[in-house]
Amino acid sequence: MPKSKTLFVCDACGAQSLKWQGQCVDCGTWNSLQESAISMTANRGTPKSGGSSVKLMQDLEPDADQRVSTGIAELDRVLGGGLVLGSVILLGGDPGIGKSTLMLQAAVRLSDAMQVLYVTGEESLRQVSMRLSRLGLPTGTVSALAETSVEQILGEVQAHGPRVLVIDSIQTMFSETLQSAPGAVAQLRESTAQLVRFAKSSGTAVFLVGHVTKEGVIAGPRVLEHMVDTVLYFESDAGSRFRIVRAVKNRFGAANEIGVFAMTESGLKEVKNPSSIFLSQHPEAVPGSVVMVAREGSRPILVEVQALVEESHGSHPRRLTVGLEQNRLSLLLAVLHRHGGVPMYDQNVFVNVVGGVRVGETAADLPALLSAVSSFRDHRIARDTVVFGEVGLAGEIRPVPYGEERLVEAAKHGFRRAVVPLANAPKKPVEGLEIVGVRRLPEAIEQLF
Repeated sequence: MPKSKTLFVCDACGAQSLKWQGQCVDCGTWNSLQESAISMTANRGTPKSGGSSVKLMQDLEPDADQRVSTGIAELDRVLGGGLVLGSVILLGGDPGIGKSTLMLQAAVRLSDAMQVLYVTGEESLRQVSMRLSRLGLPTGTVSALAETSVEQILGEVQAHGPRVLVIDSIQTMFSETLQSAPGAVAQLRESTAQLVRFAKSSGTAVFLVGHVTKEGVIAGPRVLEHMVDTVLYFESDAGSRFRIVRAVKNRFGAANEIGVFAMTESGLKEVKNPSSIFLSQHPEAVPGSVVMVAREGSRPILVEVQALVEESHGSHPRRLTVGLEQNRLSLLLAVLHRHGGVPMYDQNVFVNVVGGVRVGETAADLPALLSAVSSFRDHRIARDTVVFGEVGLAGEIRPVPYGEERLVEAAKHGFRRAVVPLANAPKKPVEGLEIVGVRRLPEAIEQLF
């Protein structure tokens, strides 16, 4: 029998301590140490036979056929062009947002080309069958298993040999080598470690469905995200039927790539043209609205930036953003006052990106400022005008990456005029698009107002 010893593991960061104490010495969180029994193997220093051996990298040839399509184009895009066999993907999101639905749809489509095993720790097999029927998916192509023991799951996997394994969810799994309850930090880390080792040694692709905390991060220590190859997050506004799957980490593709879905009665449907849902369909131009071209991962997307400026009746005017960084808005308003001659120190400024999109790039600087000026002056900007560019502290308009691709995307959607940094103005004209290059913030304000 292997020996075991008791450790205290921090729920927040995963740090270990030999005795309980009120505060974790690593992350400083109070009352986060939980008792956990760690199994100690007897042959600690004895090397195991049959392990991996040292090889020269030049002797290894990359296999171009290791990436397969999931049958869902938007999911393939987020994964970097398809599913890499032997990789481990962690999918997180709020309860009821559509994680299990997406995994079931992907499992059914993948089962047409290879064997797939769907493991559920939250539902019975009858409930999974009812969900498949409700979604209109065939029930005879996917193998399912209701189990929470990682050792039992790996035993079934080795017996049946699936190429794709779906674990729903990782918080319900436990390892028999530990005595702590499922969902504890030690159980999450040990269960994930066993699944990762199996995926790398067997070439089986593993999907892990994870719950998120009220702070919006996957429940468990951050080390869980470091152990896997790809981390995907479901995003959605309350009451919206649109879902965004964002890649925050991807060893086999671009990070920050997004896939857009619409939740319907028959499951998640792909949105082929995301720009159409992020633009408000105003019958005419309205003050405080500017369209920009954001770049999410490898594709440009048209989004609408709205601003509302009103007089503040308090001593501290409010600065509130949705979809943009709030501290950067305060910085940009100071630049607008100093170099643009538009003071808003006594105004409440609210900025929102339509559709629940989070824009983290600096290309939103110029659209945010121009939408604020439009609302402040009650001046409408033409609906066929698109704007993007970074604003420096000296009032200069700095270029952003992939400027020509953004302009081409705007022209495809019928926009006729673009106010962009001068360095982003292409040498060859874009058909149907008038491009106005500006060097400084006052020039941009003059062009639009």
